[in-house]
Amino acid sequence: MRRRARPGTRRALWAVAALTALALAASVALEWRSPERPEPVPPPAGLPARIELAAGDGHRGMRDGMRSTARFDDPFGIAVAADGTVFVADGGASNRIRRLHPDGRVDTLAGALEGFEDGIGADARFHTPSGLAIDTAGTLYVADTGNHAIRRVAPDGTVTTLAGGSGAGFADGPAAQARFHAPIGVAVDAAGRVYVTDSFNDRIRVIEAGAVRTLAGDGRPGFFDGAGGQARFDTPGGIAAGRDGALWVADTGNHALRRVAPDGSTTTLALLGSDADAAPTAPVSIAIDAQDRLYLSELARGRVLQITPDGRAHVLTGRDMAQRLARPAGLAFDRHGRLWVADAAARRVHRIVQVRPDGAKQNLDNAAVGPAPDAALPDTRGRWPLAPQDGWHEVVGTLGEVRGNFRGESRSHLHAGFDVRGDVGAPVLTIADAKITNPYAAAAFGDQAEHMEIDDLTYMHMRVGRTPRGEALDPRFQLIEGEDGRPLRVRIARGTHLRAGDAIGTINAQAHVHLAVGPWGYQRNAVGLGFRNFVDTVAPRIDDLALLEAFDQPLTTREDGRLRVPRDGGGVQIVVEAWDQVDGNLPRRRLGLHALGYQFLQADGTPLPGFEAPRMTIDFDRMPPHREAVRIAYAGDSGITVHGASRTRFRYAINNLVRDGRLEPSLWDPATLSAGDYVLRAVVRDAAGNDATRELALRLY
Repeated sequence: MRRRARPGTRRALWAVAALTALALAASVALEWRSPERPEPVPPPAGLPARIELAAGDGHRGMRDGMRSTARFDDPFGIAVAADGTVFVADGGASNRIRRLHPDGRVDTLAGALEGFEDGIGADARFHTPSGLAIDTAGTLYVADTGNHAIRRVAPDGTVTTLAGGSGAGFADGPAAQARFHAPIGVAVDAAGRVYVTDSFNDRIRVIEAGAVRTLAGDGRPGFFDGAGGQARFDTPGGIAAGRDGALWVADTGNHALRRVAPDGSTTTLALLGSDADAAPTAPVSIAIDAQDRLYLSELARGRVLQITPDGRAHVLTGRDMAQRLARPAGLAFDRHGRLWVADAAARRVHRIVQVRPDGAKQNLDNAAVGPAPDAALPDTRGRWPLAPQDGWHEVVGTLGEVRGNFRGESRSHLHAGFDVRGDVGAPVLTIADAKITNPYAAAAFGDQAEHMEIDDLTYMHMRVGRTPRGEALDPRFQLIEGEDGRPLRVRIARGTHLRAGDAIGTINAQAHVHLAVGPWGYQRNAVGLGFRNFVDTVAPRIDDLALLEAFDQPLTTREDGRLRVPRDGGGVQIVVEAWDQVDGNLPRRRLGLHALGYQFLQADGTPLPGFEAPRMTIDFDRMPPHREAVRIAYAGDSGITVHGASRTRFRYAINNLVRDGRLEPSLWDPATLSAGDYVLRAVVRDAAGNDATRELALRLY
């Protein structure tokens, strides 16, 4: 702690004036927090952290203004200037370099429409800018992915091309003649050398003295440590320059952290410690703090990891699903040692603050993370992912259904999408105009869950970019072969445009397309897309309504036709077995419900106080952001194993709360009611608004 200056000194007057100015700035910037002073002692590794919101309301857009109302479309790269100004490479439909000022204002430094033009401010054009770096003079360097170029932005907004820009390809040599292929990451060292992760060339390039050369990588995706031209990377993402002259690379496709020495020799950092969960999965960005600790963000799991110089990894944020980011794509430190994060899929910019264990009460509350719950759904015009796109197709799965796994567990996870039945080998078609924003958009090659992410939509259970014979559908899909000539996987570059109706793959042996809306952990119910000719006039069916003890033993004793419930027996579960159908589906096709709840009535049917309307406890408007939600929403004998019975049992535990991102297990306590006769009414509802009810007469004693 700083010792206070004595009253009457210049220092005291300065402190009062400074605090007054900071308070005024905070009031102008709404919730903007004034910068903390640099810590005299660096925080130790592995501390808990909280997430603060810096800018963005979680809706996509290109709106400048104050931090709480500003909007981003695809905030990917991030860099912080010495004066605290934060720069964000905003891709997607924005194609701008945005500024977040210390007073909380967001404006545009350069860029406007998609294209390739040098110029000043709005006259300049970018195509899906990604990584950002800043030098000591305040000049920005941009990995302009869609233009296959590296751009330079002066502090006044003047944009020039540093290297590349003549189309996708590979060529070293003079900067104007050099070629890149979908570069993602960029870094600059103290000597002014600019380093690039040339992602689809699987190389690490360096720009120096007006020329481009390859530092590491042989141009083929793979995983191999060795001297410069012998090393192999797989779609490398972020890059950062260490103080010792080495480079650190987030090797996305290899799920690895690579070190590239000044001579190009490449090694892989071996992680130490017992926390196996801290191993990176699809790392995409990287930053280094003043203590030479590395920080990685992940595409697949939305976490930020902290890795000490000796290789010990810690989950900084995201171990708890409530702290999970959507797609943290950019990381950067400011001069105060605070970590800034650009969360591309949430359209937000955050700060991560480590909380010191000094005994004082500290704020551990996280800001809102993920996209806004009411963000606009993609404009699909009601299209289906199969031909005919304006026809009717059988729906075979909805969001929130209980699912099993190949290990025989019937209640493994919640279904996160909308399943449309299709013939094996049928083309899968895009349902909206969109751009590839994920730099590693195609994943799980050859697996039953092979999928492709196109902006806010994910299409699963297909051969991505391939015909049933395994041939590439078109040149946008890069089919990667191994040494034996057999295909290893498919890639499609960030910035690639796709139009509604384009073929993006063919259905695999799962015989349906799984369509998900939103990033993993924040999926919305795709029913809201409004598929053409999709009609549901069929009311849900309730097969059973029961009360179970806490350990799943049903209450069965009856008296005068009423279920006897002891008031002193402890809490009980309220379990309703119900399912839904939609018009045109096969009679055997059972679907899950959209919302469920219950109501307590007097014996004469009059609602009890507080139950004038049903208490809807489960709602699958969006995916619960908790892995354990399946065990809260469903009773123990629910579900279906992959090799089990042909019908799924949907037994909902409606005493628990699973809705609006909240997960609260809570048994119903009969002691809250007086002894006497009552009626329990279960209410279930499908996405079309069709209701069904079932009543159970109770006698509390």
